[in-house]
Formats: sequence, structure tokens, C-alpha cells
Amino acid sequence: MIEIDLVLDEAGLLMVCAVEGHAQAGPKGGDVVCAAVSVLTKTALRVLSLQKGIRVQGNADRGVFRMEIEYGPQGRDFLFAAGTFLLEGFEAVAGEYPDHCTITITTERRGYYGSKTGR
Repeated sequence: MIEIDLVLDEAGLLMVCAVEGHAQAGPKGGDVVCAAVSVLTKTALRVLSLQKGIRVQGNADRGVFRMEIEYGPQGRDFLFAAGTFLLEGFEAVAGEYPDHCTITITTERRGYYGSKTGR
């Protein structure tokens, strides 16, 4: 089972994406669920890391992915679009393969670049 944990801030912007596990929906190297989740996460990490106004820390190992995001005013709109795309992609995979992929979404208060002062 792939478990996806997302943390959004109060504005609905992605702050943390953690993915762990294996779908076991197909043979090693041919699992469409693992492939879909892997492409979504790794592409999001690459795209967000190139965007001005967004700071990303992340790592990916086989079966484990973690990405933490901080943003400033310049990166807010891009992060909203990229986070929405990622969430919709995850929901599509989990909806089609509910026995192999789950999503948990939580919300926490965070300000720009991790400050607790809000917006």
C-alpha cells in the first residue's frame, strides 16, 4: 500500500508531501500505481525547486519520498497551481486503485518561509 500524507497551510497551499510504501499492484518494474505516484512526486519536486519564491527540500529513495516546501509572495500562485495539480493526480490514482493507494490531508498554520506570524 502506498500512503500519501499531505500537509496544507490554511490557504490550501502544499507544505509537505510524504509518500511511503509500495502499491504491489503489479510486478516489480511494472507496477502502474507506483509508476504514477513516482512520476507525480519527482516531477513536482523538480518543477517547484526551479521556481523563484519557493524553497523546496526533498529526497526520494525506493519506496520513500519526502518534500517540504516554503514559499514567499512571489511563489504563492505557482505553488497553488502545482499543489492542486499534484493533489488531483494523487486523488485520481487513489480513486482508481483504492486498495493500493491512500491519501491523508491535514492543515496547519504557517506563514511565508515557515514563519509563525501568518500573512
